[in-house]
Amino acid sequence: MNDAAQGSEAAERTPEQRRERRRAAWRGARRALWRPGFRATVGELLTGLTDAAPEVYDLDLPVDMYGDGIVGTLEERVAVLLGKEAAAFFPSGTMAQQVALRCWAGRTGNATVAMHPLSHPEVHERHALSALGGLRTVHPTREPRIPSADEVRDLDEPFGTLFLELPLREAGFLLPSWEELTAVTDAARERDAVVHVDGARLWECGPHFGRSVAEIADLADSVYVSFYKSLGGFGGAALAGPRTLVDEAKAWRHRYGGQILQQFPTALSALIGLERELPRLPEYVAHARVVAAALREGFAGAGLPWARVHPEEPHTHQFQVWLPYEADDLTDAGTLQAEETGVSLFPQVWDRRGPGLAYTEVTVGAPGLEWTADDVREAVREFVARIPR
Repeated sequence: MNDAAQGSEAAERTPEQRRERRRAAWRGARRALWRPGFRATVGELLTGLTDAAPEVYDLDLPVDMYGDGIVGTLEERVAVLLGKEAAAFFPSGTMAQQVALRCWAGRTGNATVAMHPLSHPEVHERHALSALGGLRTVHPTREPRIPSADEVRDLDEPFGTLFLELPLREAGFLLPSWEELTAVTDAARERDAVVHVDGARLWECGPHFGRSVAEIADLADSVYVSFYKSLGGFGGAALAGPRTLVDEAKAWRHRYGGQILQQFPTALSALIGLERELPRLPEYVAHARVVAAALREGFAGAGLPWARVHPEEPHTHQFQVWLPYEADDLTDAGTLQAEETGVSLFPQVWDRRGPGLAYTEVTVGAPGLEWTADDVREAVREFVARIPR
């Protein structure tokens, strides 16, 4: 099919038809760098859960009721892993962090939170901090990176909590150096502020820092972690910190509607992720660097006028790819490649970031470990051949 015909055919589909076509192409692909659980079927997830559950929990124990049983076991496991006194399970990270920040506001007497404007609460939560918690935010920097110690130290108004997203996803899953991280947390405490870490993807930060997750978490007063972003759980999150804070957070969890009758499927999937995926994350991070280098080489070999892998050496097992084409054209090229070759190099939708400029996120998981650098370069060649030009 020529470029004009391909573009005309894509334009005739409704958005729902295009989504379904992408989903079918991805599911039918024999090779992918990552296969997230949210694209699986109900049957596939149930089978995986029942097969692995006996490895992580005694299934003859009573089912959980409003946060006891298996949920309590998960909370204890997370507290130990993060080196904190206690942890509380939440149905979502959005709820966990809103609760954490409002608790710290009450304890510090300051409802102002210093955070990056690209942080999750600023970009993805519909102004929930102000609408529900009466909190306000200030921005130490607008640069696409974690704020520096000087920027925190020189902020021209007081704040009660410094909020750090590690890694900063919207900036390219970026992390500071260990020295920069320790300096910025020290600067917050010089301002009599506490430090909260948005660790939705904290589990995979260890290789970059050369530290354990407990050592990273030790720099913060409280930490939120996710169970599905990297561990493959069904959902859910945990807030860890001092026991008094966690006890208060559980009271607010109830008020927010997070005291759910039974959550054993989600808790089981989280325990499985901690058992199976957590030990493998350093391997994913290392191979993401191989994939990123091969992508750069592949785009150069394909003769593209401009292409960027950001950061050039990924800080975690996720990174961004930027190309000088319209987002819809790149999304359609990825779908076509999966359909015609069985290889899904870029299964995610591409996002428009300017005239003729788009980016997508790349994740390297267990399936990606099977890819050699040559495999990646060949997949780039096949992808570029399908971009309408």
